[in-house]
Amino acid sequence: MIYPDNFEIKIGFSEIRSMLNERCLSPLGQSQVEVMTFSDDVETVNEWHQQTDELRLLLEENPDFPLDNIFDVRESVSRARIANTHLEEEDFFHLRRSLDTIHKIVTILHPDDDEQMVGKALFLLSDGIATFPNLVQRIDQVIDKFGHMRDTASPELQRLRRELSRAEGSVSRTIYGILRAAQADGLIDKDVTPAVRDGRLVIPVAPGLKRRINGIVHDESATGRTVFVEPTEVVEANNHIRKLEAEERQEVIRILTALTQQVRPNVREILDSFHFLGIIDFLQAKVQFGKQIRGLSPQLSTSPYMDWIEARNPLLEKQLEVRGAKIVPLNITLTPEKHILIISGPNAGGKSVCLKTVGLLQYMLQCGVPIPVSERSSCGIFEDLMIDIGDEQSIENDLSTYSSHLLNMKNMMKQATSRTLILIDEFGTGTEPQIGGAIAESVLDKFCRKGAWGVITTHYQNLKHFADTHPGVVNGAMLYDRHEMRALFQLAIGRPGSSFAIEIARKIGLPEDVIAEASEIVGSDYIQSDKYLQDIVRDKRYWEGKRQTIHQREKEVEKTIERYEQEIKELQQQRKTIVTKAKADAEELLRESNRRIENAIREIREQQAEKEVTKKIREELHQFEQAVKEGQPVKGKQGHGLMSDDEFEKKVEQLRQRKLRKEKRKQEKSEQAVSANKKEEFTTNFAVDKAKAVLAVGDTVRIRGLKSTGTIESIDGQMCTVVFGDMRSKIRVNRLEAATSSTESTSQSVETAYQVSRTTRDTIDDHRKNFKQDLDVRGMRGDEALNAVQYFIDDAILMGMSRVRILHGKGNGILRNLIRQYLSTVSNVVHYADEHVQFGGAGITVVDL
Repeated sequence: MIYPDNFEIKIGFSEIRSMLNERCLSPLGQSQVEVMTFSDDVETVNEWHQQTDELRLLLEENPDFPLDNIFDVRESVSRARIANTHLEEEDFFHLRRSLDTIHKIVTILHPDDDEQMVGKALFLLSDGIATFPNLVQRIDQVIDKFGHMRDTASPELQRLRRELSRAEGSVSRTIYGILRAAQADGLIDKDVTPAVRDGRLVIPVAPGLKRRINGIVHDESATGRTVFVEPTEVVEANNHIRKLEAEERQEVIRILTALTQQVRPNVREILDSFHFLGIIDFLQAKVQFGKQIRGLSPQLSTSPYMDWIEARNPLLEKQLEVRGAKIVPLNITLTPEKHILIISGPNAGGKSVCLKTVGLLQYMLQCGVPIPVSERSSCGIFEDLMIDIGDEQSIENDLSTYSSHLLNMKNMMKQATSRTLILIDEFGTGTEPQIGGAIAESVLDKFCRKGAWGVITTHYQNLKHFADTHPGVVNGAMLYDRHEMRALFQLAIGRPGSSFAIEIARKIGLPEDVIAEASEIVGSDYIQSDKYLQDIVRDKRYWEGKRQTIHQREKEVEKTIERYEQEIKELQQQRKTIVTKAKADAEELLRESNRRIENAIREIREQQAEKEVTKKIREELHQFEQAVKEGQPVKGKQGHGLMSDDEFEKKVEQLRQRKLRKEKRKQEKSEQAVSANKKEEFTTNFAVDKAKAVLAVGDTVRIRGLKSTGTIESIDGQMCTVVFGDMRSKIRVNRLEAATSSTESTSQSVETAYQVSRTTRDTIDDHRKNFKQDLDVRGMRGDEALNAVQYFIDDAILMGMSRVRILHGKGNGILRNLIRQYLSTVSNVVHYADEHVQFGGAGITVVDL
């Protein structure tokens, strides 16, 4: 129930209806807006809101939804029930387009395949709606796309229109001939054209010349300066045209009557379809209105309840937007424990706006209209809405303002239940304050005992005290900034508000002596209590701000802790990665050590060392390898697993010291190498000079320590070309000796010194034949490549090669660095560098021996 009858006007719902009317596409939707009513059935209200939500989603997903042809032809269709009546061409044109729109909408909302169903509420709404494709097809055969009857609607109509066209063409030719003759005789101006009067073609002439043209005068202009003459030659032809037009109209009526007879049996179903189309138009209007006010349908419960977050009055917000201002959202909560809210505060502080907002939004909600609240809001359904607001004095009924308020209180107390929402503005005003406040308190107690729900505004102190002492009632205050003397329009539930009467009077400029006298009249107790109330509200605002700040800080602390925890996880993961990489590096170091030890073993074996020594070395190597893999200390230290932080620091310091010692030894070795190079250079020069003195082109020579002999082909400085059988080799002069008996004895002594056996020389000779100056180690592992390079360099030195090439590829440069590190340790290697860029660049190392 809604009380009183002008409830919609008081809360502003009439303006909401107007805004919905503006968004309807046709009178069909506007008629649904007019019959929109308040419902207390939660299933019905939920269905209304569900229909609106489903259509909103459908329009968002399908911008081409058919809403462009909606026409209200219900009156014409209803008239078709009467026999021997017919619809006009325009009626059939609008009926056809509307029926086609209905057919398209029903096809979308009620598909044959349930999997394509867009929404349950719209599916049920469109269920049982009839469409008329055969009628649409028949109308298309009669009415064209411009809304006119087709010539082919019947054979008789086609014949009449052809004959009419011929007759009109003949009359037109005749009249133009008469016109040109009259213009040639000077009876009519050159720019005059034929006109039509009463459906007949006539010639405009001056009144003084009308007798010069034989014919009938049909009309004259408003000024009397022109008369319209129908020439005698076309009178009969025009009469024939009028006859054909009458016959054509009769045939058109006959066709429309026959077409209307096909509509007559389906009038009821067609009207039901148009009612459905009106609901669709009404729903799309609610969707557009909801978008404008940023409204939605909150969660609804069967029992009364109200929890609105950021609620906004759409009418007030619209007015403020015009002025460039913003609305202050309202947060309000009514629960079974606190179901009556007493709002107090200063005048013009927003109490009445708060009251109207509650009434308007609840009424909109139960009419199925979206409301502007946060999506976190929820609300229940009330059976009755009652309001008492404004001045309702009536001279006719002999009612004063207070009498009208009392009459409303009487009706509210009589009809209120536990499912009633009561809205009262300025409760108890209109009479002497003490008795008015007492009556208001008694009425409020009656509402409280009935369990009614309500929002009530007041200035009375006794009502504020009543809220503090009675369960189910709670105080609320409209906040006011006492320092800036302005209303904040914010509702704070839990404490009463002050009227700030003294402060407002002082701001307006009331004399200070008047304010002081008023304070004395009312008494210091009242002033102090009001001051204390103001202080309470101020302190509440202060601590509420503190609470919000602490809440925000807590969120920031939680985010910081979460970030630190994430960083700790990342650090732990990084440590695992570093340890894994360290193990991998250790394994690589182990393989390198293994290679070097293998080389040492090979050398020991070549020098015929004892097998026990070799076995011991291998065992120590194996133990070292297992310790590294298991993360255990080596060299007899106890413990297992990963190193502690202190051990790790010690290990880093040891590695740093080892690196310094290694660099120092490298520097000392470099200095020794420089000294040795100088000595060798001196020895070499001496040997070359000596060799030059005894060797010449054509001499038979051999490489020192070998038995194969060759002939010197040419000498170029320190290098000479020697032919060994079918192979030419460039060899340093100091590495050759003459192949004489004395040389053989010297060579034999050299062989003894170097412990080179005859078998070794035979092997060298065999290798010489198959030796190649290029070695390809691409694709090999590091230790495999180094072994291959070692044997290759050894063979190259034995073969007497002056330059060889090692193909290792570019890649990441790891293999190249390993090979060059080894080459730097070979004393016979004079120089190594990248090959020329045209022949491979950094992917090939050229070695000079």
